[in-house]
Amino acid sequence: MPLDFTAIDFETANSSSASACAVGLVRVRAGRVVAHAGWLIRPPAGHDRFFDVNIGIHGIHPEDVAGAKGWSAQLDDIAAFAGADVLVAHNAGFDMAVLRRACQATGDICPPYRYLCTLQLARRAYALPSYRLPVAAAEAGFGDFAHHEATADAEACAHIVIDTARRAGAEDLDDLARRHGLAVKVLDPAADVREPVFTAA
Repeated sequence: MPLDFTAIDFETANSSSASACAVGLVRVRAGRVVAHAGWLIRPPAGHDRFFDVNIGIHGIHPEDVAGAKGWSAQLDDIAAFAGADVLVAHNAGFDMAVLRRACQATGDICPPYRYLCTLQLARRAYALPSYRLPVAAAEAGFGDFAHHEATADAEACAHIVIDTARRAGAEDLDDLARRHGLAVKVLDPAADVREPVFTAA
């Protein structure tokens, strides 16, 4: 199966999409997971306060990211892993907003990635009581993972794509999207957004 892509997942420090504090990446080649990566991120200044609700979700604290590289350096690392791949993510609008808005916060150029949302894909491909990532991943045969650990979430997302492509007999991501009435979209780096600012205490 010529199914090549990179799955991505971000965790954020607060309600600002610019507040990336962790990323997980999983590379798929020919329909098989071939590489994993994940690391902590020091959120951009002005978006670096950690909210209790976010800490409760992912377990990442301010002191955990104190020595991590900032967004500008991390962007190069993300680009090096993903290359020219299409990105896939569960509720991809959120993860693409993190990419775009963190870049806007730091003045970096956001790469115009192509992307596909596995939440939308799961809703078209599966009949489930819920389309939350753990439920959809279990349907794809990938269960019992550490939800909200970024690399684990990215791998769960990857398996949804692999499974739905296998079921549909899809040739690639564009074919998979078409078969389910979806499209591989393009991230608009120039989208005008306004984010709240949460300076660290």
